[in-house]
This record gives sequence, C-alpha cells and structure tokens, in this order.
Amino acid sequence: MADREELNRRGRKVALTIAGVGLFWIAVTALGQALDWTQSLRALLDLVALAGFIWAIWMIYGLWRARQEHEG
Repeated sequence: MADREELNRRGRKVALTIAGVGLFWIAVTALGQALDWTQSLRALLDLVALAGFIWAIWMIYGLWRARQEHEG
C-alpha cells in the first residue's frame, strides 16, 4: 500500500510541475510583451520553459517505469 501512495505522490508532483511550468510560461510571455523585453530574453525564457516541460516528460517516464515494476 505504501508503494501505491508513493506512486500517487509522484503523479501529483508531475502534475504540479506541468501546471507550474505552464503558468510560468504564460506569465513571462505576457510580461515580455507588456514590458517590451528583448527577443533574446524572451527566447531564453521560452527555452527555460521548454526545459521544464522536458523535465516533466522525464518524470512521467520514471513514473511509468515505477508503475510497470509495481504491477509486474
């Protein structure tokens, strides 16, 4: 039962990571347009958001592997 709770906790962490990165991306895009940031700064922040989404995909893969081991 503790394994199942750990998997659920990891799933919530992944969901919060995706939501947080999405909100960050929306916020910096809006701020960049409103404050007329340079294109290079906007691109950098886009890359930061992309890295966050890639990290979330990596977390999803780890969660998937853990669930496979738990079931099998």
